[in-house]
Amino acid sequence: MRVRLQGIVVTLVALLVFGLGIPLALSMAGSKQQDLFLDRLTDTARFASLAQRPLLDNQPGLLEPELRRYTEVYGVQVVVVNQDNVAVLSSLGGTDAERIDSRAIEGPANEALAGRHPLPGSMLLPWETAPLVLAEPILIDGEVRGAVVTESSTEHVRTELLWQWLVLAAGAVVAFGLALLVALPVVRWTLRPVRRLDEATGALVASVVSGRTAEPVGESGGPPELRQLGRSFDRMAASVSEALAAQRAFVADASHQLRNPLTALKIRLGNLEGQVGDEAAAADLDAARVDAGRLHQILDELLSMARAEASGGELVATDLGAVIADRVADWTVVGAARDVTLETAGDAAGVRVPVPPRGFEVILDALLDNAFKFTAPGTSVLVSAAREGDRVTLAVRDHGPGLRPDELERAMDRFWRSGAHQNVPGSGLGLAIVREIVRHSGGDLRLDLPDGGGLRITMDFPAAPAASA
Repeated sequence: MRVRLQGIVVTLVALLVFGLGIPLALSMAGSKQQDLFLDRLTDTARFASLAQRPLLDNQPGLLEPELRRYTEVYGVQVVVVNQDNVAVLSSLGGTDAERIDSRAIEGPANEALAGRHPLPGSMLLPWETAPLVLAEPILIDGEVRGAVVTESSTEHVRTELLWQWLVLAAGAVVAFGLALLVALPVVRWTLRPVRRLDEATGALVASVVSGRTAEPVGESGGPPELRQLGRSFDRMAASVSEALAAQRAFVADASHQLRNPLTALKIRLGNLEGQVGDEAAAADLDAARVDAGRLHQILDELLSMARAEASGGELVATDLGAVIADRVADWTVVGAARDVTLETAGDAAGVRVPVPPRGFEVILDALLDNAFKFTAPGTSVLVSAAREGDRVTLAVRDHGPGLRPDELERAMDRFWRSGAHQNVPGSGLGLAIVREIVRHSGGDLRLDLPDGGGLRITMDFPAAPAASA
């Protein structure tokens, strides 16, 4: 992916740099051509004006000294032709064909004798060697009596243009190199969270299965969107770990609860030994004792596995206000999709509570998930937090159907579902997970039915001691 993205970036940078450089080069060529054309056109028009009287008096030689001086200074040949397109004066002296390139001036001269003024012509390029030929009609009393033709070498302009193009090309190459020096680290910076996510994804299964805490992606740099993706991955990994831990706890609880009746069953089967006279029944009794022994062994192994895989961790002082803001920002999108308003109340900024790592994220995700499941469209869900002395209260209240008063206590049991909510998707583990986190944090959890309908879940935590200065 990095190679492909770098290739795209390099291509875009090349298109940008050279795509801007080529029009700039053509613009420079056009500007040079325009300057040369206007300069020569001004001189040609001036000579056409000066040639009116000598040509009218049939004394074109009067203009020869000025034309010759002009050619000596600027290196531009000037030719004066009459109405028949015959050269009558040249700045090089004489009018013989050896000194005048009649083929070069014939076309422009005919255009001028037809009364047309010169046009700039094709773009001047470094490899074009043709001279610049301009012809201006000589008008006397509105009648064309001849034309002045100038023939200019473009070598010096083309040389200047070539050097400017070389400087521009060198600048483009330097700009392209600098752009690459900036773009390639930006690509690596952009993809760094992706690489961390790939590594974390590969290690997630091994960490969860082994009971270890999955290594978080964290703030590993990169664009804000990818950093948010990393945080979402961390929350997902934490949720997976919590769910698997809940399953392990269930295995442990089930193993504990089943061992006593299974032990009693083994004792009763043992008491029946010798009491069964029928041989077939005695064989079934022996088989039942064997099966009970195998089941007892399986329960012991399940309990041992649950204990070995159970993972715990130290409590971490967590900024409750920051977590609420983060989770509310994420769940607001879900609420908008379901036409449910997510509101907050109280001021938890800077309030720190010791909870397991990412404990508040799991709590809020579980409670908000439940709230959005049961809250009807057009209503709201309220998340409130407050600190009173050394205790911190966090509450989530929805406007759903709520529970019956006799169901409030049972709602925190694992896998328990209200009979009225059987058609609502869920595992019945959300409140049980929240209860375990709150309990592990030294807090209390209670459910009540507030005025106006719905269900309110309130958690009470001990506040973290203030950090010493």
